[in-house]
Amino acid sequence: MTTDVKTLVTGGVRSGKSRHAESLVVGHPSVTYVAPGPTVDEEADPDWVARIAAHRQHRPAHWTTLETRDLATALRTDDAIIVDCLGTWLTAVLDERELWEAPVDDAAAAVDELVEAAAAVLQTRDQAVLVTNEVGLGVVPAHRSGRLFRDLLGTVNQRLAVACDEVHLVVAGRVLVL
Repeated sequence: MTTDVKTLVTGGVRSGKSRHAESLVVGHPSVTYVAPGPTVDEEADPDWVARIAAHRQHRPAHWTTLETRDLATALRTDDAIIVDCLGTWLTAVLDERELWEAPVDDAAAAVDELVEAAAAVLQTRDQAVLVTNEVGLGVVPAHRSGRLFRDLLGTVNQRLAVACDEVHLVVAGRVLVL
């Protein structure tokens, strides 16, 4: 695989997306790993905290971790970059801006503005790896919040895929370059 391209890595939960994304930049001397997810209450969600710790332990020690939801600014780094993942980023944005109950058009407009800024910066880079979840292959969620998330993440994925050179679909640890 080439590493000096912009790549969107997508797939289901626990499909191997993060490991594949990391393999795309492992040879770079300087890597920034952007963790854009929500802030987690360690007492309320010890399983999530353990999952984050496992991800950190797996990464090389010389990688820099940047916890931010400002994708446009994070993408301006000169390092090789991994953003993992757009699904947790979207959750954090919806939480911070209290958009879960907002009218769909308002939520979409707020997210679209952030994605447009990130896509503009992404187009100026030679290399980046974005990890995201593929949530459009299952049943229609029963709850409004699930449908909102699915629809918005689908749009985020489409918009950022256009700014990338490649899209990799990961299923059961196997990679299909689309």
